[in-house]
Amino acid sequence: MRDTRFDEGCGTVLGLGEVDEDQAGLVGGKGAHLGALSRISGVRVPDGFCVTTDAFRRVMERAPEVDALLDRLAGADPDDRQAVRALSAEVRRAVEEAGIPDGLAADITGAVARLGEGAAYAVRSSATAEDLPTASFAGQQDTYLNVVGPAQVLRHVSRCWASLFTERAVIYRRRNGIDDRTVRMAVVVQRMVLPDASGVLFTADPVTGNRRTATVDAGFGLGEALVSGLVNPDVFRVRDGEVVGRTIAVKQRAVQALPGGGTREVTVEPRQQERPALTDAQAVELVRLGRRIEDRFGCPQDIEWCLTDDGFRIVQSRPITTLFPVPDPEPEAGEGRIPSVYVSVGHQQMMTDAMKPLGWSMWQRTAMVPMHEAGGRLFVDVSPRLASPASRAALLDVMGKGDPLVRDALETVLERSEFDLPVPPDADDAEDAGRAGTAGHAGPGVPPAGGAPEPSVTEADPAIVAELVERSETSIAALERDIRTKSGPELFDFLAEAFEEHKRVLSDPLSIRAIMAGMEATWWLNEKLGEWLGEKNAADALTLSAPGNITSEMGLDLLDVADAIRPHPEVVAFLTDVQDDAHGDGFLDGLVKLPGGSAAREAIETYLRRYGMRCVAEIDITRPRWSEHPATLVPLILDNVRNFGPGAAERRFEQGRLRAVRTEQDVLARLRVLPDGERKAAETKRMIDQVRAFAGYREYPKYGIVCRYFLYKQALLEEAGRLVRDGVLDEREDVFHLTFQELEGVVRSRRADPRLIARRKDAFRSYEALTPPRVLTSDGEAVNGAYRRDDVPAGALAGLAVSTGSVEGRARVILDLADAELKEGDILVTRFTDPSWSPLFLGVAGLVTEVGGLMTHGAVIAREYGLPAVVGVDRATRLIRDGQRIRVHGTDGYVEILG
Repeated sequence: MRDTRFDEGCGTVLGLGEVDEDQAGLVGGKGAHLGALSRISGVRVPDGFCVTTDAFRRVMERAPEVDALLDRLAGADPDDRQAVRALSAEVRRAVEEAGIPDGLAADITGAVARLGEGAAYAVRSSATAEDLPTASFAGQQDTYLNVVGPAQVLRHVSRCWASLFTERAVIYRRRNGIDDRTVRMAVVVQRMVLPDASGVLFTADPVTGNRRTATVDAGFGLGEALVSGLVNPDVFRVRDGEVVGRTIAVKQRAVQALPGGGTREVTVEPRQQERPALTDAQAVELVRLGRRIEDRFGCPQDIEWCLTDDGFRIVQSRPITTLFPVPDPEPEAGEGRIPSVYVSVGHQQMMTDAMKPLGWSMWQRTAMVPMHEAGGRLFVDVSPRLASPASRAALLDVMGKGDPLVRDALETVLERSEFDLPVPPDADDAEDAGRAGTAGHAGPGVPPAGGAPEPSVTEADPAIVAELVERSETSIAALERDIRTKSGPELFDFLAEAFEEHKRVLSDPLSIRAIMAGMEATWWLNEKLGEWLGEKNAADALTLSAPGNITSEMGLDLLDVADAIRPHPEVVAFLTDVQDDAHGDGFLDGLVKLPGGSAAREAIETYLRRYGMRCVAEIDITRPRWSEHPATLVPLILDNVRNFGPGAAERRFEQGRLRAVRTEQDVLARLRVLPDGERKAAETKRMIDQVRAFAGYREYPKYGIVCRYFLYKQALLEEAGRLVRDGVLDEREDVFHLTFQELEGVVRSRRADPRLIARRKDAFRSYEALTPPRVLTSDGEAVNGAYRRDDVPAGALAGLAVSTGSVEGRARVILDLADAELKEGDILVTRFTDPSWSPLFLGVAGLVTEVGGLMTHGAVIAREYGLPAVVGVDRATRLIRDGQRIRVHGTDGYVEILG
């Protein structure tokens, strides 16, 4: 590109050669990227210039009525498309009618004259909120092609300014949390390229996410034919310097430039319609350019290109914002390394939301295995376990028992030759390692490689659980006592020791053995009673009301809270108002002024003393706990007041216990009449006693983790308060956007980087919109697995059967616990549940989730309450509409949509 420079207009017109990606505030995202592209060796960008945001500001000053219109637009309901459409049209009209000041118009026409008055131009919007790493804004503002003559360039520059307020751009900004007033518009004017072919290059596969595979879409003429959907493109897939797949479309139409300006659709000659728009060599050359651009910007790119007689021109490059990020490779990883395979921690922990940096870094520090962050989520590298047939089999077995989709995803990856992993020297030591991972908070059932764990407990001794609970409570009490006296650098020295104690308690061999005893007894009962009696998931009924399950007790105890409130109408009315108040967390003080309010307050506070450290997505330390926002519990309490009668907790527990006793008696009687029946009955009785003794304890280690996390959080927030008072931070919650290590550095140095915190906040908002895969490769490919079943009726949604029974009812699709409003017989449909959702289980007839496994918390509690449940139902919250009637087949693992 010719290095054209334009110094007129006090910086209102700048040549592309004068700008780079650091000047997006002046020339917008597109202009900044084009300037940077023009500096890359071997990359050719059409000559042009930018009309800067300073020019836009001057024009906006000539239209003061825009301020009032923007106020009205900000106050409009974003769902009222008609109002947004009308107001945005008024804003555009005001901007266009403001005109261009004479001096600015002279600067623009002078720049056009230098490039050639008789030439054709592309006049392109370039907003400051555009082509960002977190939001591309592709197509939200306007571009005009083949604009001929200075007067027409001026007219279309004005139209580009106005297009900042198209209806689609306004709505897109709303969805991305961007204020209309903070965005400015620059305009890029470039010499028009009249190509033989054009299209889009994605330097990573936009469907699978694979970073090694690039995709080229190509068509004849201008790229508008592809963008508008006028034709299907040729598609080339390029990997490691060669075309590995191609689809050649029939291209009947193309868009071409008109001699006097503008464009038109034309018919492609029949003999040319099936001719490839690019040769394989050209596709490979284009990808090679794309890799150079990707290296310059540091992330996969969505690149618009044109091909003329003398080669490729790049007319735009922006980050691909829809790809799930890839964990950073291990330091020793280099060229020629075997790709890593990562399994999602969130799918095991039933919390797939994005976590803030303090949240995921704390989980890393206290986990039993190394974890890698990507997209605000954590992943475990299972490549070492996959390397040996012995450890691979154990890993796939435990994965399949937990979540069949994870197993299928891993098997899908293993089928490929590039994942023919070399066997490390100690791989065989991990043969039985898969079992123990389900006991700690390693994530997806993946423990450290090493020797096999101790065998599970074989005697159903309740004293074992009592001893483990006492050990945990003693350790937590010591933490609570000692952490209060620590602050500043001393706090972080103390936490380093506390984390070691945290992991020591989690890895207690007796605790792991007790958990495995309950799980192995469950698996044994399901397998053997299926074989001997033809019973499916027989253990479900046998585990009803198992003693000592802290999570199911949490739901039942909230029924007792409702019992304390139900007799007092004024308290119920008061809490109903609190439910509708977004700032109602001070309601406990107001209760004491009401008849019966003191008893109600005491009941709630007693509940919070035991469970106040819990919350939705509780593995993220940054999430508000129930003790911090007790109003979160009010809708659940009111549901219990409406839907249950006095003494419901005791009745429900006793009903479950009696059903388990009757099931046990029935099973043993049926076994005794079989051949070798006495032996089978004796073995089964031993396993029933074992599952009753230890199944409830499965939930306790997570409770202990969350108790510790709440104490860590309180101490860290106190430290954050000191940083705010000392002027180091603007607000306490800024620490949530620092990793634990970074926060320690800030405390020790008394200095923080506000730009880092701002970038982290932007990144978190973008991560929230991403859906994490169950399995992710180091090449960036997201693999979610599939159910390969032939026993699911046509039209039904397949999932994993985790709690037996069948139920039909109204689907309540709930994504936020605070929005729960249930009626008797409703079926809860949600993305995932963790222990905080358990009180809601008491008021529903069935459960459907997108995420979950056989031994995850939602499944365990569904069985505890005798709730038919199917988990791992892909896209359940999108395929099932709120209010639809559905039938949940908890025994067979599928959901029917009835209408």
